Amino acid sequence: MDNRFATAFVIACVLSLISTIYMAASIGTDFWYEYRSPIQENSSDSNKIAWEDFLGDEADEKTYNDVLFRYNGSLGLWRRCITIPKNTHWYAPPERTESFDVVTKCMSFTLNEQFMEKYVDPGNHNSGIDLLRTYLWRCQFLLPFVSLGLMCFGALIGLCACICRSLYPTLATGILHLLAGLCTLGSVSCYVAGIELLHQKVELPKDVSGEFGWSFCLACVSAPLQFMAAALFIWAAHTNRKEYTLMKAYRVA
Repeated sequence: MDNRFATAFVIACVLSLISTIYMAASIGTDFWYEYRSPIQENSSDSNKIAWEDFLGDEADEKTYNDVLFRYNGSLGLWRRCITIPKNTHWYAPPERTESFDVVTKCMSFTLNEQFMEKYVDPGNHNSGIDLLRTYLWRCQFLLPFVSLGLMCFGALIGLCACICRSLYPTLATGILHLLAGLCTLGSVSCYVAGIELLHQKVELPKDVSGEFGWSFCLACVSAPLQFMAAALFIWAAHTNRKEYTLMKAYRVA
């Protein structure tokens, strides 16, 4: 194996490993999108009911999004979280001079919720199914796992290439990484489109702002790393095979 191809192969493996770690971290964390709002310091009946609804198994899209808006919520692919005061008061406390403790409460999405239909008017089951938002949500949930699966399968093929001391199998590894990068890019695009469509239907309160979190950024960084790894794998396999063919033709001549 030529040193150029060996170097390209090693760099591609490093890029692949980094992108896999980033993608796994983004899937497993809850900060794809974050909301910033004033913390509610009292535990009135309405606040308690909102928390209970949020942590319930049957919370609809409108219910849990309203709570996310009001309580510094964060949204991941698997879970939704809110931040509430640890020590709550039934009354509005006097002006404070020091910070108070807060606690994060999270609720996982069930598989049924992941594949549940989204409605034209969120929370209103009589408004009809919004097919675009429904399939965007399903794609943003499924595509990251497809991406990870493709990269793991590509890693097995790359391991076989090392054992065989041949670069031919790395062509398949490169193609799998290219497909994984497309899946990651598709997942990120679906997530952005889904969030924008949601905010068009459910407007944020005036004192609430939203932004994409670091989990989302990890997925965004993972995609170009996958593309770069794919390019190096494919280049090494194609160029090595081409040079081998030319050398074989020269020897026959």
